[in-house]
Amino acid sequence: MLLRAAWRRAAVAVTAATGPKAAAPTRGLRLRVRDRAPQSAVPADTAAAPETGPVLRPLYMDVQATTPLDPRVLDAMLPYLVNYYGNPHSRTHAYGWESEAAMERARQQVASLIGADPREIVFTSGATESNNIAIKELEAAIQPDTSLVSVMTVNNEIGVKQPIAEIGRICSSRKVYFHTDAAQAVGKIPLDVNDMKIDLMSISGHKIYGPKGVGAVYIRRRPRVRVEALQSGGGQERGMRSGTVPTPLVVGLGAACEVAQQEMEYDHKRISKLAERLIQNIMKSLPDVVMNGDPEHHYPGCINLSFAYVEGESLLMALKDVALSSGSACTSASLEPSYVLRAIGTDEDLAHSSIRFGIGRFTTEEEVDYTVEKCIQHVKRLREMSPLWEMVQDGIDLKSIKWTQH
Repeated sequence: MLLRAAWRRAAVAVTAATGPKAAAPTRGLRLRVRDRAPQSAVPADTAAAPETGPVLRPLYMDVQATTPLDPRVLDAMLPYLVNYYGNPHSRTHAYGWESEAAMERARQQVASLIGADPREIVFTSGATESNNIAIKELEAAIQPDTSLVSVMTVNNEIGVKQPIAEIGRICSSRKVYFHTDAAQAVGKIPLDVNDMKIDLMSISGHKIYGPKGVGAVYIRRRPRVRVEALQSGGGQERGMRSGTVPTPLVVGLGAACEVAQQEMEYDHKRISKLAERLIQNIMKSLPDVVMNGDPEHHYPGCINLSFAYVEGESLLMALKDVALSSGSACTSASLEPSYVLRAIGTDEDLAHSSIRFGIGRFTTEEEVDYTVEKCIQHVKRLREMSPLWEMVQDGIDLKSIKWTQH
């Protein structure tokens, strides 16, 4: 039944996508269907085989790694990818003026979302570059009697929210610069750089349903924070970030910020409801499941659960029809347990058994229920194969055992 519904809705989505303009996004079951799989996704031994039908893709539950492009954002970007292609820094003709106007409108949209002045927004390639610009300057500003504070607003692995307003107040009272990486928070929770006494803030487009390859850094003007450019060039972005600003990308970032500002309250309520549904249904069916992070000071769309006596990577492989993660995409190449989980005191065994569930704007109730069902099924199966689980069921305290290596 679930798959039949997915096929029907996918067919409607494909039909709608061929129209003259993408409609506002609908919230329906989205087991994505492709007419043809990307070549890189086809196993080598079957690459030459003829296509027999549509390819069913996994459910997407990894929105902390990246978010899908909101169709409304794509609508805003398309004219600047095809018709309005002028360099926004060309001041002598209409092509440049059109692109410059679009760039400045995007700057206003980003500023409005965080309560900033548009002149305090500098476009970058993403949050990593924004962090580098901000932190390099802060390090340069350190004197013997000063210090640096840089905090992630919402953690990308466990969803914990830091008390940004309180930290900002303390930093301001001691005349210390305060930078926050808000890539996982902008557009998801209310932020105001003035109320929170934030001096610098990093923003990423692809974390808020915008395009990849674009971001922004907020740099306070009063009291002024002086930033040293990372690279030399034409002096664009008031000399702080040389290089031609990619108009389609910044238009997309601006549109994503505008949509986020309009839908933030609705998105938050809906995501909270789905998150509660996922957590409760898993925990009532499975013993020895631990939710990592602070349950109160927490962004609901990022859920990190540890399934005791189950190897996280094994569970990920079993859940191949759901796109999930065991932690940050930025450090996913490492086989070491999450440094975030270790930092909050999680045992190494539990850290290795953690899975991150990401719920976003387009996640549906059906997708959550399907993920819960498969998760419960595979955790039970993997535990039945685990000698450790068998020992625990027999009442053996694993911590009392002295393990030896051979």
